[in-house]
Amino acid sequence: MTTAPISSAVMTHPVRKEQAEALAARLGLGGLAMDPDPDGPPSALRTALVAWAARTAAAGHHLVVQDDVAAPAELLELVAGSVARFPDEALIFYTNWHARNGAAARLAALAGAGWVRAVPEEFAPTLAICLPVRTADAFRGFARGSVERHDDELMAAFLRTQGRSGLLAVPNVVEHIGTSSINGHAAQGVRLAACPVGAADARPLLDHGWVLEELDWLPYMRYGEGYLRPVGHERDADPRRHLRWPEALPPTGLTAGRLRDLARRYRPEDAAAEVGRLFGAAFADELWIHCLLLGRQAADAARRPAAQSASPRPAGAAGARVRAAALSTVGPAGLPPERRLEVTPERAALMTAYAESAVRCGELLLGPEGLGAEP
Repeated sequence: MTTAPISSAVMTHPVRKEQAEALAARLGLGGLAMDPDPDGPPSALRTALVAWAARTAAAGHHLVVQDDVAAPAELLELVAGSVARFPDEALIFYTNWHARNGAAARLAALAGAGWVRAVPEEFAPTLAICLPVRTADAFRGFARGSVERHDDELMAAFLRTQGRSGLLAVPNVVEHIGTSSINGHAAQGVRLAACPVGAADARPLLDHGWVLEELDWLPYMRYGEGYLRPVGHERDADPRRHLRWPEALPPTGLTAGRLRDLARRYRPEDAAAEVGRLFGAAFADELWIHCLLLGRQAADAARRPAAQSASPRPAGAAGARVRAAALSTVGPAGLPPERRLEVTPERAALMTAYAESAVRCGELLLGPEGLGAEP
């Protein structure tokens, strides 16, 4: 374990002071970092700078948590173990389910990884993030005077200057709560973790799980449609642009014709019809092909040397729960924000099983004989 203590602070606003105090008391966190200009224009960065300045003199690392989260009582213990393992990294313990980073965490979970390198061009989730104190101090210097109000965007920009994006914890032990947003994110609808896992199941992955460093091409969904992030997309002239999956397929060795043929042959008809009835036939098509690609990439990642030489992955019921957690969020997260509230437990179960059928099909896609040749 690390010899230097970990200090912490909870970012908050006066309207959420009681909520923040309860969170800090429940988890044993440090004091509150209050918005210094609560009546001013919304700015998460303004409060984040207060939070990062709150690190103690003796601390080796500093953890900043936002006030609208839930986390297990063991959070500080889990963070300490992760810091001891990765003392020089920016460690991120929550990943949004609808972002590229959420797709990366989901893919890594299906591959059996414990950590995954964040997508460099996307915002760095900051609901629960721990930095070495020297990195925290450097971030404050980098951010001072910035006109940016989103601390997650500026954190990603800062980490790019350091040459290494953060490490995302694949099992998300921190969960976002509520849909309100002081910083203007309410239009994004329900925003939850990509792979919500309890502390007991998360611990072996955080402490011993292998690290997926290179993402290769990454399938993800947004607003009901499937996309692909190409390899090296951070070097694109416009790295924030989104490429629809048929447009981005050529370098992958797959074709849209083959994927649609696999959907025609292997997709469960009853589930496809029901997902289509509830959320539209186009969404049902997009979700299944997205999960097909997700399964293919997870299987490819699991073949890498880091995976093969890793400590044993969670097996049995624990491994099944991690996989189920990742699959449970892919359907709701892929919907347009205004439709996520329509996902009842029954509909979530339907979409999870539907996603599982596609992922399992995708896991068999590797190799020239995988599920047959090109149509």
